[in-house]
Order: sequence, then C-alpha cells, then structure tokens
Amino acid sequence: MDKLLAILVDGTIYASWLFLVAAGLTLVFGVLNLLNMAHGNLYAVGAYAAATAVTMFLGREPAALQAMVTLVGVAVLVAIVVGPALERGILRLFYGRDEVVMMLATYALFLMMEDLIKLIWGVNPLYASQAYQVFGNVNIGKLPYVGYDFAIVAVAIVVGVGIWFWMNRSRFGRIVLAVIHDREICDALGVNVVRVFVVSFSIAVFLAALGGALTAPMISVQPGIGVNVILLSFAVVIIGGLGSIEGAAIGALMVGFSRAAAVHLAPVAELFIVYLVMAAVLFFRPEGLFKREQLRKI
Repeated sequence: MDKLLAILVDGTIYASWLFLVAAGLTLVFGVLNLLNMAHGNLYAVGAYAAATAVTMFLGREPAALQAMVTLVGVAVLVAIVVGPALERGILRLFYGRDEVVMMLATYALFLMMEDLIKLIWGVNPLYASQAYQVFGNVNIGKLPYVGYDFAIVAVAIVVGVGIWFWMNRSRFGRIVLAVIHDREICDALGVNVVRVFVVSFSIAVFLAALGGALTAPMISVQPGIGVNVILLSFAVVIIGGLGSIEGAAIGALMVGFSRAAAVHLAPVAELFIVYLVMAAVLFFRPEGLFKREQLRKI
C-alpha cells in the first residue's frame, strides 16, 4: 500500500513539472505550426536566471511567498525579454517554409543558445537550494516529502486551469483558436496574426522558463540540463497529440506515473519506460490521444 501511494505521489509531482514545460511546446506547435527544438534551452535560461536571482536577492532563509514570487517573476522577465526577440528576430523569417526547414532553424537556434548560456553563466554549476528548503516537509502516510514539491503541483494546476480558461473563455484566446484552425482566413478578416504569434510564443517561453525556474532550487544548474527536458517534452506532446493542451496534461500524467512505477517496481526500466509508453500509444493512435482537427482545403 505504501509503495502504491509513493507511485501516485511521485508520479503526480513529476507529471506536474513536465506539464509546465510540455504545455509551452505544444502551444507553439498549435499556433505557429512549429516544433521548437530550442524549447529546452528556454527551460535552461529560466533555471539559470532563477539561480542567479535567488543568489542575489534572497537570503539564507527567505519566506516561502518571497521565494515563489521571485521564481515566477524571473520566468515572466525571461518571457518578456526573450519571447518577442526570438519570435520577431528569427522565427518569423521561416514562416511559410517547409516544416523540415523550420525544425532545422530551431535546431540551429538550440546550438547557438547552448553556447550563449555558457558565455553568460559559465560552465560551473549554480545552486539555489535556499528556495527549496523554506516550504518545510510534508508527511503522506509514512512517507516524508519536501513541501516544495507540492508547491510545484499547485502551480501546475493553476497554470493548466489558467491556460484552459484563456483559450476557451477569453476573447483573445478564441482568436488564438481561430488562428490555429485557419490563419489565412483570420488574416483576411483583419485579425492581427503577428500579435497572436508574438503573444503565444511569449507565453510558451514563460511556461518553459517557469519549469526551469521551479526546477533550479532542486538541482545543480549546469550546461546541458535542457537536452533531457526537450526529449521528455517531445514524448509528452506526441503521446497527447501535437497542439493539444489537454493532451499535454494527460501525456504528462501517463509519463509521470509510468516513470514512478518503474522507479519503485523495476528500476532498470526507468530509462526506456517513457518511450515504451509513447510507442504503445502511437501504435494504436498514430496522431496521439487528442488529435488536432485540421481543415481540408479544396
């Protein structure tokens, strides 16, 4: 019973973190029709910026609210600065081209950002552990957990609900959905598609940076941390269906629970269980669990 409880709790925590990053990746694909290979670097920038901010502005024992506001604020700042710069400065040059060309462009961006991160922050690891300790410990049954992990779960729930309401209940969100279905008609009707692209990409950058910022207190922030993240994020969005926020949530839960089960029941399977789940889903549903509807143009 304790092992089952551990799988459920660990899987939920891992899925929450993964959803934050994967949601941004699937949002970019849905709106811009772009599979962003550099998404993991945006996660890394958020982690590095958060570690720097925690070191500079927080003392040894900051308040929990102060720590969380700092981490979220860093993600917002990264989105404001990096999002429009990348979208307007680089990505817009490749809109309308073949999907392979766009993917190669983002891969080139991935390589450049890897070196740029090293130039700015160096190659030595950074730490922000003081933000991890301020939430105390939580006991679930006989299992002790760090309270910070459940703060990430709460943030993921708030973000997921917020994205859903933004996409389905706000005026701008409905415009985004219209652009997803047919950007040419929206452009002809006078919709500012450029603005939709910039805002949507900036929100995706915020989600990636938020995932990195919230992870920074739990790890040593060092070069290469974005590579594994982008692989896992791709697995999540492929399982859920490219362009589907709901699919990203379900995919993250499937990956989280399967990985947690492997860790507790068969540790040797941890490295490939995620991709085994992805292969099983694609075998029965090649388009993912939530296929995005596409219009046929005659």
